[in-house]
Amino acid sequence: MMEGIAVPLKQLDPELPIPAYAYPGDAGVDLRSTIDLVLHPFERALVPCGIAVSIPRGYAGFVLPRSGLAIKHGVSLVNAPGLIDSGYRGELQSVLVNLDAHKPFEIKRGDRIAQLVIMRVSEATFELHEKLPETKRGSGGFGSSGVSLSV
Repeated sequence: MMEGIAVPLKQLDPELPIPAYAYPGDAGVDLRSTIDLVLHPFERALVPCGIAVSIPRGYAGFVLPRSGLAIKHGVSLVNAPGLIDSGYRGELQSVLVNLDAHKPFEIKRGDRIAQLVIMRVSEATFELHEKLPETKRGSGGFGSSGVSLSV
């Protein structure tokens, strides 16, 4: 059985269902649009989801794209993943983008547009050092593992 946490939720749009897991063991719950909207090619929009949450300290919410929207329609999130900090109490919103070059995408009120995953996070403390411990990778960044990048 998965360990769960209680996340207080305020339903800002009582006509829409509250988020729920579709299947046992799922990581994310669907977020729904509270508005009708047409996203034209390469257009982005901030879409309200009709809920606010109180994520416990030590956890964060991550808003992720829905794979079906991405593959079938080219719709994704501009800032994937979107981060919901534990102190945020406003309405959850998704920054959608239509990456299809030719077709507009119609969003209807109640459509599932993104998914929310709640994960445990650590609060880090940072210590100032003049030199960092050496590693085999060192300062190798983009492409350092063998993938060739030409810019």
